[in-house]
Amino acid sequence: MMNLLKLMLSGLLMSLLCCTLALGQSEKDTADIPIKENSAAIASWMKANKIPSVAIGMIRDGVLKEINVYGELKKGVPAPYNSIYNVASITKTVTAVLTLKLVEQGKWDLDEPLYKYWTDPDVKDDPRSRKLSTRHILSHQTGFPNWRSNLKSGKLAFEFEPGTKYQYSGEGMEYLRRALESKFKQSYEKLVEDLIFKPLGMSDSHFTWNTGVDESRFAVPHDENGKILEINRNKHANAADLMTITIKDYAAFLTALMNGKLLSLKTFDQMMVPQVKIKADNLMALGWVIYEQLGAGAYGLSHGGSDPGARTIAIALPKSKDALIIFTNSDNGTKTYVGIIREYLKEKGQKIIDIEMKQP
Repeated sequence: MMNLLKLMLSGLLMSLLCCTLALGQSEKDTADIPIKENSAAIASWMKANKIPSVAIGMIRDGVLKEINVYGELKKGVPAPYNSIYNVASITKTVTAVLTLKLVEQGKWDLDEPLYKYWTDPDVKDDPRSRKLSTRHILSHQTGFPNWRSNLKSGKLAFEFEPGTKYQYSGEGMEYLRRALESKFKQSYEKLVEDLIFKPLGMSDSHFTWNTGVDESRFAVPHDENGKILEINRNKHANAADLMTITIKDYAAFLTALMNGKLLSLKTFDQMMVPQVKIKADNLMALGWVIYEQLGAGAYGLSHGGSDPGARTIAIALPKSKDALIIFTNSDNGTKTYVGIIREYLKEKGQKIIDIEMKQP
């Protein structure tokens, strides 16, 4: 048995959200099977680990070159190339870019205290609420738990001073959503639709099931034993979770980001500045995990997603404008990561794997 890449959860994440990578154990050693030399490799990994479907997108030199979708949406329903997945916490990357776009337009400030626009009733009497900023949220330094439900009281509370250390928090992104909606007098969905989805033609990207998700193409979630789980047909947008999207649409987002069509080079560089150390060799920038030591001046950025019955990850190499997207509809989806990353991202992918394998 060998270590395989999984999504790293900071603290006890009841809702199974994540933003970076970690190591776990595989039921079957699959990481050394070259995809191109063995066309049955993906099918073998999926069968061994009861994974219904895997969707892979490869971007090279800023252009989407491949979409490969394997398996079934559910038993007896083949997964089409335009399968729709819940990408879980990858949702946060869209929230980060939307916010930075507003900053670039001069409509938002990274360091302005958010209490000017919104304060959660649970923390209104805590003086730390007056210090909380967008920078704290995008770099996961809010002081909040991942979700308020993680706390015994069930109420949101600061666990430390904002800006003093890293602690992954979906609550932070939701706090930001409410502040944005309060200032701009628009829904979060409308802001994303107008500034990102419509300009990029991302017609298969949704934050709720109110807006026309094509369920016939949706990759139904499955647990580690291959059992179908209930679909979360959420009626309210969440800035941290539950975005549904195709490989093609998320690739449109990533290519536009790397090609300077979503953010200016100045803002993109600002987004990539490390804000806080997560652990050895892992740094948190604004909305993305950063890998700095990839050789020849190259660096990588990544974000993952983990919900019940969904495991997803996106890794980008901005210098070469290459990127890899992996969506799965299984709790075991992470067990395919190492082999796919090695095959598609070669040496840089191996360096990212090595960094993660060094983590305690």
